[in-house]
Amino acid sequence: MPSLPFIPREEKFFDLFEKAAHNTVKAAQGLKEMLDSWENVDMKVAEITELEHEGDSITHQIAALLHRTFVTPFDREDIAALAHRMDDIIDFIHAAADALYIYKIDAPTHRSRELADVIVKASLEVERAVPLLRRRSDLKKIPEHCVELNRLENTADKIYRSALGELFDDDRDTADIIKWREIYEHMESATDRCEDVANVLEGVALKHA
Repeated sequence: MPSLPFIPREEKFFDLFEKAAHNTVKAAQGLKEMLDSWENVDMKVAEITELEHEGDSITHQIAALLHRTFVTPFDREDIAALAHRMDDIIDFIHAAADALYIYKIDAPTHRSRELADVIVKASLEVERAVPLLRRRSDLKKIPEHCVELNRLENTADKIYRSALGELFDDDRDTADIIKWREIYEHMESATDRCEDVANVLEGVALKHA
């Protein structure tokens, strides 16, 4: 019986994951810059919207590639989960930016700036971890990034809890409380999805290292 020819694994998955991670960092930085300067908000939201659309496109490309690829670099369900969790990060970043604009927020809060800073740090950590998937020898380095992502998510959770408490401590009207609670939820959810990415990455590392 003749031996089957070697079937190379599809390397383009790594390119797409790295592109998605970089796109997410740009969106996170865009949100932080918007909150820090609070100028030309409509233009900055439009830029984040374009990045969110690019994120959707990358996710669709990964799904299409997964459907037509016979040999994948790691488990198909992990590829799908990683693609969707990364897309979720940028979706929540966009949701926060959109809400800030739609609700005509007068000025950002200190807590929103703190959360934006954590989102940037977590996105950068994802961007550092994702390229380690390319080489089996690098998989053992992934857990240290996962630990940092977990730490950042815990930090965001503490800021989020403090932010909600302050909403009710301050003399704010009900409409303002509702607006900021939704914005804070979107921002905290972005860090939750970063932690979800860490969980997928850690699982891949444990399976294949």
